[in-house]
Parts: sequence; C-alpha cells; structure tokens
Amino acid sequence: MKLHADLSQRVVVESEALDWVDSPMIGVQRRMLERDGEEVARATSVVRYAPNSYFSAHTHGGGEEFLVLEGIFSDEHGDYPAGTYIRNPVGSTHTPFSEEGCTILVKLWQMHPDDQQRVAIATKQMPWANGLVKGLQVMPLHSYGTENVALVKWDAGTQFQPHRHLGGEEIFVVDGVFEDEFGAYPKGTWLRNPSGSHHKPFSKLGCLIYVKVGHLS
Repeated sequence: MKLHADLSQRVVVESEALDWVDSPMIGVQRRMLERDGEEVARATSVVRYAPNSYFSAHTHGGGEEFLVLEGIFSDEHGDYPAGTYIRNPVGSTHTPFSEEGCTILVKLWQMHPDDQQRVAIATKQMPWANGLVKGLQVMPLHSYGTENVALVKWDAGTQFQPHRHLGGEEIFVVDGVFEDEFGAYPKGTWLRNPSGSHHKPFSKLGCLIYVKVGHLS
C-alpha cells in the first residue's frame, strides 16, 4: 500500500474528515495519513483505542514515536495520559492497551537504528521556553542527527518570519488553527512540507502544534 509515500511531495490531510479503518485487533482503528507498506509499513496514523481494547505484543523493527492526543494509553511500562510523548527505539517490544480508551498520533519505521534513547515526556508537566518571536513558546522533545521534534504553542495573532526547511518539516495541529500563505489548518490537520520548501506561518486564533524538522532530506 502506498499513501502519500513520495516524500518529495507536499501533503495536507485533515484527519478528522477521514473514516476510521479497522486494524487487525478488535477495538483498535486508524486514520491513515501516510503509508508505504502493508501491515508492517513506514506509516503515520491517528490511532483510536476503544475502552478495554488492546494490541498484541509486538516488536518495533523500525521504531515507534507517538503523542497521546486524548485519553490514557498504557503498556507494561506505564500509563500515559493525554499530552505524553513517547519514543520506543528500534528493536523495542511492548503490549499496548487502554482501559478508558485513547487516541494517539503514531509514526512507525521512521527512526534511525542508532537512536536508541527511549523517551517518555509528560508534556503537560514540562515548562515552555520562549520562541524566536513574541507569542511563540517551544517545548523540545527529542533531537538526533538532523532530526528535531518539539511542541510549539502560538498565541493568537503570532507571526513567524519566512523560512526554508532544508531537511523538510512535518506538522500535526493538536489544537487551534495553524496557518501560512497556502491555507488554514484546523485541529487534526497533518502537513508534510518536503525538503527545500518554504513558507511564512502564523496563527490568527492561536494553536498548539507538533513539529518535526530535518528528517526528510
């Protein structure tokens, strides 16, 4: 299966307009944003666990990265409420489940095999740092090689200077409305801007976004 698999192309997907697709496990459904492969695939998805659902034990041959958007995600290592950011490195194993149900943004098979740091950050308990312009706050989540991941909070009316992404950029709008000269992107929108792309982002209403840069070169 190939869905938005050409990393040289700009992609904008409003995930909340997509239908939920059943996974192989009862009670676990997905909205597919990008995919290159079958059940084992390079993929970015929004995944929903119904209350008391689970996924069988599995190993992440290409690593796993996820952000809990709603509810509480769990595995044998702990419970992760909304706002938790997790990285399970290449070769890691777990058995996920959710007692109350949850929704997560998941990225699979997109991790360097030498990046073996497991990350678990309760972002709602972490401080924000001032961004490069007034009204912008940043929470770094992970960095390896040229890849950098962060949450970025925009106050209403904040504008950023025009810039180019030499290593590409991905954005998922967690809350509010993110904008640039090409359009407005409400909560749940996933954007992939390829290496060499440029834009001038802003937010009239304010927003919270997940951002990954430097990984698409």
